Amino acid sequence: MNIGEAVKLRILELCKNKNITVNKLAIICGIMQSTLNNIISGRNSSTTVSTIKKVCDGLEMQIKDFFL
Repeated sequence: MNIGEAVKLRILELCKNKNITVNKLAIICGIMQSTLNNIISGRNSSTTVSTIKKVCDGLEMQIKDFFL
């Protein structure tokens, strides 16, 4: 598994745990829906730390917890 795949799976897991869609996550986090959709679809396998930080901020979690 590469980093892009791990980030994709973690985002999907967080959405499932919070009972929200990827598009709802994008709205909550202030991220373009296309950005998250590209990550989930595998078209973007080099997610930036900035994007992960926005996801964490939107879900009110620390960035270290994203990687647990």
